[in-house]
Amino acid sequence: MTSENNLYVEKNKAEVSKNVPELRFQGFIDAWEQRKLGTLVEELNENISGVSGFPIATSSRKGLFLQKEYFSGERTGIDKNINFHKVPVGYITYRHMSDDSIFKFNKNSFETPVLVSKEYPVFKSNSNSDQEFLLIHLNNSPLFLKFSTMQKLGGTRVRLYFKNLKTYELYAPTFEEQKQIGTLFSLLNHTITLHQRKLDKLKLIKQGYLQQIFPQKGEKVPRVRFTNFEGDWKQCKLGDIGSIQSGIGFPDSEQGGREGTPFFKVSDMNNTGNEHEMKTANNYVNKEQLKRMRWKPNEGVPAVIFAKVGAAIMLNRKRIICTPFLNDNNTMTYVFDKSWNIDFGKTLFDTINLPRFAQIGALPSYNGSDIENIKVSISSKYEQTQIGSFFKNLDNTITLHQSKLDKLKLLKQALLQKMFM
Repeated sequence: MTSENNLYVEKNKAEVSKNVPELRFQGFIDAWEQRKLGTLVEELNENISGVSGFPIATSSRKGLFLQKEYFSGERTGIDKNINFHKVPVGYITYRHMSDDSIFKFNKNSFETPVLVSKEYPVFKSNSNSDQEFLLIHLNNSPLFLKFSTMQKLGGTRVRLYFKNLKTYELYAPTFEEQKQIGTLFSLLNHTITLHQRKLDKLKLIKQGYLQQIFPQKGEKVPRVRFTNFEGDWKQCKLGDIGSIQSGIGFPDSEQGGREGTPFFKVSDMNNTGNEHEMKTANNYVNKEQLKRMRWKPNEGVPAVIFAKVGAAIMLNRKRIICTPFLNDNNTMTYVFDKSWNIDFGKTLFDTINLPRFAQIGALPSYNGSDIENIKVSISSKYEQTQIGSFFKNLDNTITLHQSKLDKLKLLKQALLQKMFM
């Protein structure tokens, strides 16, 4: 954060009280005071009919949404003749029940008052507090999570009524320092939201291109093609252009250090980093182990790895590997023939709904022959190169935006830990 935006923070070097955060804005030295939330907020309990004309909203963990948007159209079964709680612009509301003690407080940022269930409390900050400061604390503080967990009085759900919420005690600085902190996180949240929207838009764009540039079911050519390409795409099975290879047992007896052949585990599918990050997170197998165990790595060919059981159903995350590697026996590896374009092959898997080919049982699982029998359409090698390059650039752009978003979220978490008590 820059001093030009008045968002400079400095570390306290000599504190006279323990009731201070590690990082503060310049010029603030007073200790934070413990206050009951009830002294910092004021409740609004205005009941109004659903036929009043104000839109009905839903307070969720993802935010405050108009019901017609949240439910993709007007929700059925709502009696608009009953009373709702009115949430004026700028006021806060929350769903008063939770299955896991987590509550999300949402501010009405629409240009109009909205209506929520009359069971949902509605309040705002008073003259003693900054609303953004309170929001960021309530939605992120481990102390508040501990407090909300204690509200469970039996049964499976936790209920947090406003009368109980007011008893919550938090440490708060002066109003001016609250305002500075609230402004900082409001700007940071806005930036994160903008990056998330860009990322979501790019992913939607990619899905649109996948549907246009690859032939759909029953089609022999794509709807959109690069110039100078004609003719039908070749119909074949994945087994015609590659093969499934099963993994090996995990080499837990000896380690290869940080040299040798990388060994990928099924948990690698949860790793959203690049290949280098995957390698540094895993074991390496040395030449002696390879020779003694007669392990044969996948030799420098494009490949996609996924779990045989369970995880791929939930995640379906694929990793392209272009260097020799081993993988554990909980995974299967589809290896493309070298005659096909690497980037085209990776993108081809993005068009396949793998969970549709899983065998359903106690745990969903994959059979290698089922994967190899999946029917696909293949273009000429030159057209593959054009398509592969296009989607590689698009994927790189998506990865760049994802990286920026992840860094912003990490920055927010770091500041939360250091600027709050």
